[in-house]
Amino acid sequence: MPKTPISPRITALQQLLLSGNTAALPAFWQEITQQGTPLIEAIEGDDKHVLVTFLWRDKGDTRNVVIWGGPAGLDDPEDHQMTHLLETDLWYKTYRLQRDLRGVYTFSINDSLAHWESGGFGTRFIPDPLNPKQFVAHKDEGKPDSQEVVFSILELPDAPAQTWIVPHPDGAKGKLHAHRLRSQILDNERRIWVYTPADYSEYSEPYGLLLLFDGWTYIDLIPTPTILDNLVREGKIPALVAVFLDNPDDETRNRELPCHRPFVDFLTQELIPWVHKHYHVTTDPAQTIVGGCSYGGLAAAFAGLRASETFGNVLAQSGSFWWDKDPEDDVQQEWIIQQFIASPRFPLRFYLEVGLKEDWGWIYMVGCNRHLRDVLLLKGYEVHYAEFNGYHHNVSHRGSLADGLVALTGKNTHPAHQTQFPGPLQRIGKNAQSAAYKGK
Repeated sequence: MPKTPISPRITALQQLLLSGNTAALPAFWQEITQQGTPLIEAIEGDDKHVLVTFLWRDKGDTRNVVIWGGPAGLDDPEDHQMTHLLETDLWYKTYRLQRDLRGVYTFSINDSLAHWESGGFGTRFIPDPLNPKQFVAHKDEGKPDSQEVVFSILELPDAPAQTWIVPHPDGAKGKLHAHRLRSQILDNERRIWVYTPADYSEYSEPYGLLLLFDGWTYIDLIPTPTILDNLVREGKIPALVAVFLDNPDDETRNRELPCHRPFVDFLTQELIPWVHKHYHVTTDPAQTIVGGCSYGGLAAAFAGLRASETFGNVLAQSGSFWWDKDPEDDVQQEWIIQQFIASPRFPLRFYLEVGLKEDWGWIYMVGCNRHLRDVLLLKGYEVHYAEFNGYHHNVSHRGSLADGLVALTGKNTHPAHQTQFPGPLQRIGKNAQSAAYKGK
């Protein structure tokens, strides 16, 4: 078994306390309060990793503290309980992590661990009160069951900067317009938001079009209007009109996004004609991007495959390319990849990205994304591919969306067929498996 990482700072504090230095603990908490958590320490002789120590200050009634998310994952909470330091108010747990990692986490305080065995979730999740960096999923007023959820952000020293998500105080800002659209093909109705750039004019050349699935996610969790404002202002991309397509509910989302042909028919026969009627956008597929995260990335690839005459660019963030139409066992069959293998090459360009920590359960997200990349390259497609050191979470996607938009709009693009990854290229077959992924 690997040795449990040990924090030098906690070890030194323990030695001071054992020697009778009663001032050591208040001084420690004063330092931590000023610098924030988690505690990050360098490792001598190792420039790729750091020691990361999560801390909890006891209010007098703490029985256990479990870390949930981030390096602790979403399973086996008994393995991620904090240790109580002597008889003090300090609880801690240390991990050895790569310096460029980004993710989110919460604490579960005094929670029973028994219900975890049946796949349940804790009832006492709270963000880290000593960490000022938070990722907030706001309540969606359009959905009655929606609630605000707050995570703490784990952002290590070499994590990629996310400069494009910060609003510019003096920059021109586009507008967001809310609509509702009824589909005869799908027999349902949904919200649509349309972003128009700051210089939007009916008398200009038609604008490029960006269509993103899981629309609320790309407004609230991934601040796409702000990202577009910043990229346009800096001349990184041309001005675009962006359409954010909502899901009526989760059940509908899980039916429509995974390679559902009626959904593509809705896009091409109802949504896009509606957009052309109401907004001054291009009809050129080479200037049209379809994109999304997870199931949304899978849906974008399927829309490109079935409607390349409408969508010439596919942007998939952590695309769920493991999905199978008729699953028979716990082996990812990668149905969409098999369709690209069997089909002729279409006029499509791709931006694909995946997190190196996205491996939950029998689904290996890294493997299926690399497999699709390799298939597309062998078929002669232009592919821009990236891997980030993070999890299946929008805290990473919000930073890398800009990379995909720059790659696909033709400004400052990388050379065609470029792949970006931290290590040697790996070719992984369609039945690749790894431990622990349950997300979509």
